[in-house]
Amino acid sequence: MSYLSRENSNLPTELWEQIDSTVVNTARNILISRRFLHIFGPLGIGTESIHIDDSESLDEISDDGFIVTKGRKYVEIPIIYDDFTIFTKDLENSRKFGYPVDLSKAASAAENSSRKEDRLVFFGNSANGYDGLLTAPGTNKIKRSDWSSGENAFSDIVAALEIFTEKSIFGTYALVLSPDLYTQLQRIQPGTGLLEIERISKLLDGNVFYSSVLGTGKAVLVCPEARNMDLVIGQDLATAYLEQKDLNHCFRVLESVLLRIKRKQAITVFE
Repeated sequence: MSYLSRENSNLPTELWEQIDSTVVNTARNILISRRFLHIFGPLGIGTESIHIDDSESLDEISDDGFIVTKGRKYVEIPIIYDDFTIFTKDLENSRKFGYPVDLSKAASAAENSSRKEDRLVFFGNSANGYDGLLTAPGTNKIKRSDWSSGENAFSDIVAALEIFTEKSIFGTYALVLSPDLYTQLQRIQPGTGLLEIERISKLLDGNVFYSSVLGTGKAVLVCPEARNMDLVIGQDLATAYLEQKDLNHCFRVLESVLLRIKRKQAITVFE
């Protein structure tokens, strides 16, 4: 029996292909963190944990024939999921009359799972000891100015880039904003003929993103080179068969994923 238990469903291959296409395409449209983070994997659902190295303190310590790795810890890769149901009567109507099966619930489950992944990346999960880009201790902090006026946003971001330069953090940079801050940057900057977002986007080679999971008033600038951070994927987003309950078919959209922060100084949070 496979991990996803699809052989227990007796559903046609064509339907599984439609479900897979709906889930993957929905996730692709929703996920933000995968657009700038390097992907490590997929490693498979059997990979339960992985090491996270602190690149600033990583070292191998040897003492009297005993060797340990300093600055390395092993962390469980959590599973993220969301369930949905397809009614048997809808499948029968589709078969009998040739109607396409309505997979709105599958799309909704994929959307929910994708948002949970992004929330894990940005905010972590304090209850279970996971750090996020906005919540990890030891990152750079900048007091955010009023980004709705003047050159405040541009100046704050330049200041964050200067911090990276001072700490020898070079490479690609990416800015992620909450929707309200992104909207505030949609204004002409006097004397330039450019939108504020255009100036910032040119400064960052177009790597400006926004996500509703950030809520309001949130922004973070990162240098997402693989040596600084990456996104570990065990099981990539997939759909499993759970059971047939009350004659209806129950499914689970799931994945296992973990943000690895290897160099906290490659993150600047605007508070």
